[in-house]
Amino acid sequence: MGIFSRFFNKRAAKQPAPIKNTVPEEKKTIRKAFGVYCHGHHSTSGKALCPKCNALLMTAMTKIQRCPYGITKPLCHICETPCFGQKQTVEFRKIMKGSRKGMFFRHPMMFIKQKLKEWGFAYMKQKQGQKK
Repeated sequence: MGIFSRFFNKRAAKQPAPIKNTVPEEKKTIRKAFGVYCHGHHSTSGKALCPKCNALLMTAMTKIQRCPYGITKPLCHICETPCFGQKQTVEFRKIMKGSRKGMFFRHPMMFIKQKLKEWGFAYMKQKQGQKK
């Protein structure tokens, strides 16, 4: 076999990428964002959150597990069909938006990955809209 065989071998056709479970990473990001928001707005410290933020976080973690999109779910804070009730969705999005600046400074890599995913979903939605 030559060095170029992998490029010209028809049997080695591209395999579709395996489906990646995004749920654990999403949970980790949401936990960090809630911590940043609660520490900044409700003067908590350490891993402790205020009761209101903690209740909403536990609800979010439960709802993520039951997401109708499964393991290939979109990001919760930009999802068009949120799993929470109307009031909780507004609070959740407020917390995620309010923690952006803190996430950028405290967890820059996580922030950048999240932003790239947001842009990817926006691009995908734009492309789907153009096909119709």
